[in-house]
Amino acid sequence: MKLPQVVSRREWEAAQEQLQAREKAATRVGDALAAARRRLPRLLIEKDYVLEGPGGKAALADVFDGRQQLLLYHFMFGPNQSAGCDGCSMFVDGVGHLAHLHARDTAFALVSRAPLEKLEAYRRRMGWEIPWYSAADSDLNIDFGLSPRQPRPGEYQDGEMFGLSAFLRDGREVYRTYFTTRRGVEALGSVWTLLDVTPLGRQESWEDSPEGYPQTPPYAWWRRHDEYEQQPR
Repeated sequence: MKLPQVVSRREWEAAQEQLQAREKAATRVGDALAAARRRLPRLLIEKDYVLEGPGGKAALADVFDGRQQLLLYHFMFGPNQSAGCDGCSMFVDGVGHLAHLHARDTAFALVSRAPLEKLEAYRRRMGWEIPWYSAADSDLNIDFGLSPRQPRPGEYQDGEMFGLSAFLRDGREVYRTYFTTRRGVEALGSVWTLLDVTPLGRQESWEDSPEGYPQTPPYAWWRRHDEYEQQPR
């Protein structure tokens, strides 16, 4: 392994300063992209998708659990698979405590085409508390282009694909506002990067958001996860 050269402290600090300038520029580009996401047009979900979750049958609006926003991770776990995708599992392992998302009126859930009993068994094995819904009897993942219409036995994860969808709810009407997959998903995981792909963003006053969007001063809503007051539903 050919490691970089060893330099003096002054040379190291100069190189570090140059790199940090590039990192700051990349951060500002990321902020501009997040602002553009908040201005993406919405897609009304007109089909009545019915999923199966811990509480029984659930419409897509129910997955919000009373909140205004929903991040739904399409987890690769096909009906013929005995275990969930390893990469998807690594992503979910990296998702933080959901109380921080809930504090910004945002729900987070998983959805897969495997039957609910398989999902629940795997969720217990992984030690996750994130709600997981089965789309075994729903066309949701199929219509979103993440599952094949017909099973293809022998194909990895039964032809499933992964991705993250963002939704906004207005009463019982649900709108899809954003979707990302592959490297776009890999870049997410912290509460801040996840909020950056929601339709309302972090909801902090420094953000470039359309007029009337909810915003609070930076840091004002930050808490330890056991310090949040119960959020109204």
